[in-house]
Amino acid sequence: MPTNRTTDFLRELLVRQVTTWLPAALHRSRRATIALAWAGADGGAAEAVLRVVAGHAAQVRGRQVTVLVLADGAADLPARLGPIEAELPAEVTVHLLPGGPDRLPVAVKAAGAAGSPLFCFLDLPGEVPPHLLGAAANGRTGEVLLHAGGVTRAALVAAGFPLVAEVAPVLPTDATGPADTTAPAGARGDAAAGVVAFGSRSDRSLEALRDALWTVGAELGVRYRDPADPTAPPVDVAGDPALEPLAGELLAELRRGGPRPVTELRRHTLTATVYRAADANRALTNLVETGDVRRERDSGRLAGDEIITPTR
Repeated sequence: MPTNRTTDFLRELLVRQVTTWLPAALHRSRRATIALAWAGADGGAAEAVLRVVAGHAAQVRGRQVTVLVLADGAADLPARLGPIEAELPAEVTVHLLPGGPDRLPVAVKAAGAAGSPLFCFLDLPGEVPPHLLGAAANGRTGEVLLHAGGVTRAALVAAGFPLVAEVAPVLPTDATGPADTTAPAGARGDAAAGVVAFGSRSDRSLEALRDALWTVGAELGVRYRDPADPTAPPVDVAGDPALEPLAGELLAELRRGGPRPVTELRRHTLTATVYRAADANRALTNLVETGDVRRERDSGRLAGDEIITPTR
């Protein structure tokens, strides 16, 4: 797996999520903490996150933002971060801490993050220790973006995250030009890149993460597979996606659980598939047109509270 492809992908995804998370966190609290932890080099992600914080200087003023950086494999990180730190508002404190991700619980506690919004990014090669996810949950105020070596859904749920999404990125290995996203799986020299997971309590954050995954995936030629179904073909996210797999999953969910409001089906799409919430509306509209489901209202856009019922 080419490290540059993976780190570029993770950095861009992290930047987009922090850009969404930070203003919302500062809107509801006067304190916010961002914790970044790698088992190895950070690939420029710490600098990118600090630039995001600097770009929100107006929202930061009068509040307190703490950025914790744990990255054992980047000896030059202090020199790289120094110039960016000099441009940050006085309300931002950056702690570059010795040790790797295992020190996250101690770092979060020392930063006084309890009771205020916490965003954690963890990049780990194998299984994720439960105590790290517990620290990331921060009681009921944490969100975590995680890159790991395997499926982590059960661990995130056990740590207290009620909303969990997972995808298995499939990255192109050709680093000399744009990926051929029309080629079938296995014909492009694709490489699996572990699992990207997200734990939250916010539907809005979950939706933002999925939108970010699709935007970054389209830019970098990344496709996504459901980690729970490694034999399924990866989904292309550039252009208009093929909605048949999603329509089949939503129909199966309706047949399993009975009639559901559109809001619940959108959430199921975000937590149980690789698709976006907006794709759920389009897939449901297709199912209405084929007669596989019926809606409450005769026309108009599907509303969140509208009940969808399977017909057969």
